[in-house]
Amino acid sequence: MASALTPDRFVAPTVTATAKIVVAGAFGVGKTTFVSSVSEVPPVHMEEPITRASALVDDLARTPAKSTTTVGVDFGRTHLSDDLVLYLFGTPGQIRFRFLWEELIVGALGALVLVDPRDLDASHEILGLLEENGVPYAVAVNQFDGAPHHPLGEVHEALALAGHTPLTVCDARERASCMQALIQLTEYLVRLAHSLEPRP
Repeated sequence: MASALTPDRFVAPTVTATAKIVVAGAFGVGKTTFVSSVSEVPPVHMEEPITRASALVDDLARTPAKSTTTVGVDFGRTHLSDDLVLYLFGTPGQIRFRFLWEELIVGALGALVLVDPRDLDASHEILGLLEENGVPYAVAVNQFDGAPHHPLGEVHEALALAGHTPLTVCDARERASCMQALIQLTEYLVRLAHSLEPRP
């Protein structure tokens, strides 16, 4: 597949469809790591060092080693199959960047929301925004080392997800589990699209 690419052609000739997918979630939930794990091209990150001033605002209790934070967008690209490419746009996590969340969801086919099992409540803001704007989404619980393993049924209930919302577990550091979460989201989006098709 890669041999078919040229400087002016960025996807394989077999590709017949592309989709914009937003990777969203609260501060420090692993969005930048997720995009880096699945991207086939060098990912674009817009990060800045965490300053003393931002450390007073952003909760670093669960990520004490975190030294940078996304202040713009993470971008990556991955082939989900020979004919489908996903363009991934990772959002910043802090609520003060809500205006960027609103910009980034424009034109998105769907979103994958990463949640932190140590702080499920931090996800409600982005989940609410996606629902207000009619953006379909799936949820993936990013399993941090030492984090609690909640049964998915309890996570589903705690996040007040609709019954059809896909929910899975992933490790943002591992490409295979990240790709599985994207496949689950894409299959859900296909089912939604088929359900909206006019019936004869």
